[in-house]
Amino acid sequence: PHRAGFYMKNTLIPLSVAYIDPEGVILEIHDLQPLDETPVEAATDQVQYVLEMRQGWFARHNLGPGVVIRTERGRLRDAFRRGP
Repeated sequence: PHRAGFYMKNTLIPLSVAYIDPEGVILEIHDLQPLDETPVEAATDQVQYVLEMRQGWFARHNLGPGVVIRTERGRLRDAFRRGP
């Protein structure tokens, strides 16, 4: 885990980014504007994953801070584990 920061250099579409902790819990969601090079840093140093989606996607799906993200393989750490 670390303190993540994202910016939109060379990105032409508006995005929303979710900062997610090691357990898959969404900590924060930020809307980013195309070509904006101003970094948007997380408020915490517990970010393990960042999920980028088209701007507004999280709101349209009623996903916000506190929601646990999982995959068909289960927890995020299991989905990204290397090896068999």
